[in-house]
Amino acid sequence: MNTWLLGVDIGTSSCKTAVFDPEGHVIAQGGSEYPVRYPEKGWAEQDPRDWWNGVCRAIREMIEENAINPADIAGIGVDGQSWSAIALDGAGNVLCPTPIWTDTRSEMICRKTVRRVTEEKLFRLCGNPAQPGYTWPKILWYRENRPEVFDRTEKILQSNSYIVYRMTGEITQDLSQGYGLACFDMRKGCWDDEACSLLGIPKKLLPEIVPCHQIVGRLTKEAAEQTGLKEGTPVAAGGLDAACGTLGAGVVSPGQTQEQGGQAGGMSICIDRYAADSRLILGFHVVPGRWLLQGGTTGGGGALKWLRETMCPELSFAEMSELAEKTPAGSGGVVFLPYMAGERSPIWNPEACGVFFGLNFSTTRGQMIRACMEGVAYALRHNLETAKSTGARAGILRAMGGSANSRIWTQIKADVTGHGIEVPASDTATTLGAAILAGVGTGIYGSFEEAAGRTVSVKKTYAPDPETQAVYEQGYETYRKLYPALEGIMNSRNGQGRKAEAL
Repeated sequence: MNTWLLGVDIGTSSCKTAVFDPEGHVIAQGGSEYPVRYPEKGWAEQDPRDWWNGVCRAIREMIEENAINPADIAGIGVDGQSWSAIALDGAGNVLCPTPIWTDTRSEMICRKTVRRVTEEKLFRLCGNPAQPGYTWPKILWYRENRPEVFDRTEKILQSNSYIVYRMTGEITQDLSQGYGLACFDMRKGCWDDEACSLLGIPKKLLPEIVPCHQIVGRLTKEAAEQTGLKEGTPVAAGGLDAACGTLGAGVVSPGQTQEQGGQAGGMSICIDRYAADSRLILGFHVVPGRWLLQGGTTGGGGALKWLRETMCPELSFAEMSELAEKTPAGSGGVVFLPYMAGERSPIWNPEACGVFFGLNFSTTRGQMIRACMEGVAYALRHNLETAKSTGARAGILRAMGGSANSRIWTQIKADVTGHGIEVPASDTATTLGAAILAGVGTGIYGSFEEAAGRTVSVKKTYAPDPETQAVYEQGYETYRKLYPALEGIMNSRNGQGRKAEAL
């Protein structure tokens, strides 16, 4: 009987694939890298066709290397990075590279829209601030700067919905990715006609919204030939990578919280009511009837990756963790602001930049590595404290992503935030969440609670160390003072000024 499930994750630097049995055990894994292009300052774009080619390559190799029988796969779930704006023409062709979540080229469009519409009016509807990283200002950027693309666009897709389209030929928009569009009603989970008109986004560009676990189509003959999978395999709509990772970490009930340790950092608190705050991100969970109140920083694991590539390329991440573990907490007074591509919540400033503060001739490489880890942890605490001020309290955090493999980094996060941390299968949480969507959609699981109970188990736990917490109070105080002190300088690099939105 075919009961295995395939999860596909469209990340920023690579795609990951994994096949699971119904108990969440990994049968096989694969992956494939693809580039991010930065043609101008503030631009970050990818070609969605690179994603599809990467998915096909990863699945084919995974099947061949592990002798997987495609007939054993009962369903496919796809998750993807947020805030894409993939322009398709009427024949389904990609018209241009898509700006990705770190792209800020539409900053001025956001400002003009806010002056015309008012940010308060937009926020009342979509529950999120007007920011250039979101999908809707990218659509307006096409209209103003690439009219030849805008005029030919038939539909705008997200990363996972594009892969689902390539698999099935069906064009859809899953519920969890709706939060990137200001014409999306965050309370009702539907497009708002008045907001579409107000923003100047033709509603015809927006696909039908469907539940994340809904089976929207089956693998076509062409897609089967390209991937090596079986024609007719059911495919679920899928969802946002952070939401699928949250599900794959076992977060399905109100109050449960996921800690994100991938390319980006942050947290997602599961709530059962609409509770928007302009400093944070609100979106629908992939679990029906749930929202996620999220905090996201641009400099998560990607900050350590940058540090490795530029300053210690001869070291592995494991060796960097060893150096950090040998370095006393507080990093000798070195404090790092992880704003490596501007910053998202809660300061929302695309002009923010990374900073190492407190360097001197005695600063060691180990201190810089540990300061990088501590800075990401400080950003996590800032978001958790912001969420707490709204009434959303996090308890024990469920960690996921590559940084959860680092014992010292996870312990630092526990000590900085004061929250206990549990680590399930960190490397596969996101693909597992995508696979669970297919499992619920095909009836292998009777509910999301059943799915989480069967597939998610805690491998490691971390408790805050009171003595180390005391050291981090001073480091966090410095961290919180640095951005307000440097904000004007950061903004003046481009001759712009922004009002501070930090707590």
